Amino acid sequence: MTVSNTSKRRQPSLAQLRAFSAVAEHLHFRDAAAAIGMSQPALSGAVAALEETLGVTLLERTTRKVLLSPAGERLAVRAKAVLDEVVALLEEAEAVRAPFTGALRLGVIPTVAPYLLPTVLRLVHDRYPDLDLQVHEEQTANLLEGLTTGRLDLLLLAVPLGVPGVVELPLFDEDFVLVTPLGHPLGGRSGIPREALRELNLLLLDEGHCLRDQALDICREAGRADAPVTTTAAGLSTLVQLVAGGLGVTLLPRTAVRVETTRSDQLLTGYFSEPAPTRRIALAMRTGAARRAEYQELAAALREALRPLPVRVLGGDRTAAATR
Repeated sequence: MTVSNTSKRRQPSLAQLRAFSAVAEHLHFRDAAAAIGMSQPALSGAVAALEETLGVTLLERTTRKVLLSPAGERLAVRAKAVLDEVVALLEEAEAVRAPFTGALRLGVIPTVAPYLLPTVLRLVHDRYPDLDLQVHEEQTANLLEGLTTGRLDLLLLAVPLGVPGVVELPLFDEDFVLVTPLGHPLGGRSGIPREALRELNLLLLDEGHCLRDQALDICREAGRADAPVTTTAAGLSTLVQLVAGGLGVTLLPRTAVRVETTRSDQLLTGYFSEPAPTRRIALAMRTGAARRAEYQELAAALREALRPLPVRVLGGDRTAAATR
């Protein structure tokens, strides 16, 4: 048997790769050491040992800061990939050993969390009692960052995302309705044409909320050229209270209507003519996720659990993968 020169070389340890990856991320020895729970001398020694093992200089050290060398820039990407694969290997082993156990870090957008989480939590409690569900409510951009970096395992949010390396598991479509103050000419009506949005004082969420972008898209589709932004809010509850106060009207997804409009008797709900503007809600996971089969099973169970809500549940065959 022929043994290659590569196989004869000393192999870097995971501790060395973890230390180097932390320094590459933080560009600061103290911060990197704190991030991975290692003493600063031990971290510095691990990086030096890795440089000796690889035979290259990874860092340029000065009295003020740490910089990656050209070789360090290239190898930092490889080191992170190796560490990610080790995490995936451990997750795969855990999934094979005992499905629906251990931690599942679920990210949820704010315009979904208050309305769907009761159903999600009840389902997990009843069907997967050994699953440690950890919920993180954040805006879409932060959730995607958390998913791609491994901070989060699964997302519950509006799609399509169009993000490479992310697979979408659609759950349902839901209509938007028009929420108005008492006395508004469109309040309580059915069959409202989308074109009515051209002239309305529409209140929106702050920048960063995907629901804001969806509302603007609906306005553009209705033929409105300007961005109807005079007053904004950080959450749907505040937005609806502004409507109740007479400052304008807003769009709400159907799942939010019961929770948000029953807090005031100064509101009316109007319904658009078909086809009404809609949004799609899905689970999203990393392509090649170790627990892919579990997430697909969870999506199927969620579709059934969500049927009592005012939504159009999608079949499993409608699953879409955004892997381009």
